[in-house]
Amino acid sequence: MDDFILGLPKCELHVHLEGTLEPTMAATMAARHGVERAPVTRPPAFEGLADFLAAYYADMAGLRDEADFTELTARYLETARHHGVRYAELFFDPQAHTARGVPFATVVTGIRRAQEAARAQGGPDTELVMCFLRDESVESARATLAESLPYRERGWILGVGLDSDERGNPPEKFAGVFADARAAGYRLTAHCDPRQEHSIAHLWQCVEVIGVDRIDHGTECVADPRLCDELARRRLGLTSCPLSNLRLYGTLMADEIYELMSRGVLVTLNSDDPAYFGGYVADNYEAVASALGLSRKELGALAKSSFEASWLPPERKAAYERAVDEHVHGWRQR
Repeated sequence: MDDFILGLPKCELHVHLEGTLEPTMAATMAARHGVERAPVTRPPAFEGLADFLAAYYADMAGLRDEADFTELTARYLETARHHGVRYAELFFDPQAHTARGVPFATVVTGIRRAQEAARAQGGPDTELVMCFLRDESVESARATLAESLPYRERGWILGVGLDSDERGNPPEKFAGVFADARAAGYRLTAHCDPRQEHSIAHLWQCVEVIGVDRIDHGTECVADPRLCDELARRRLGLTSCPLSNLRLYGTLMADEIYELMSRGVLVTLNSDDPAYFGGYVADNYEAVASALGLSRKELGALAKSSFEASWLPPERKAAYERAVDEHVHGWRQR
């Protein structure tokens, strides 16, 4: 099954570039820039989202110049290629860097250089999704949006998202910023992490107040059949992250993922912050396949869902979905 999963064409829709910063790279970059950094441990499990976020932000200290962001992105893209990723929409957190004095232009230009190099070398192809930190102010998000607009005009940033600590920071807090982003031509997504207070209310806010094009995580919707029906009707994709769930909450949420699939909800598998959660995207497919005993046909359906939930033009989605079918059919002939 490993070779089948590795070769299965995939789209990754929920991966934070900063979350691909492996411990050795984090330490090397900090030393390179003479940045004092307390040792950060990466335990086999975190005590919830806040515990993870503390390590996540501390480890960014060594990301300082364009070369750092190029190296970080290039390393992820090489790993993603090995894991069968043909296309990805990549999160990045500019406020986490500008707050440390790193210019927005440094971040996005460094990332862009690696994206272009990967395209020239045959992929994976990628687009960027800029996340607002929900535990920062609306004014900070609005300023970040304004700073991003020249790069939107150049086609460097495709969409905006919402991440970080959800406690006391509901999606509707940023409704005005999202409306401005939509007017500027951005696609919209937002995190609704598992096991959070008011999860169902936050999911409904994403759908009815923000009007998102996708929801990140979102697996808690299984508790509300009406919400599941609405998500299925709209074909509004959910970007589930099984190994992230396991390290943060003690469960892959594999049964919930299967129930969503059975209800016709467009659910996808992703790696989230793979340097912290113990696996990249094929590892997440493998974990769910093992937990649920999924067939190759069912894994192919999940891969096709990942392309359907992307923000690619229809003709490119169709081409990637045909590649999935060809891979599954080819294995049947072996």
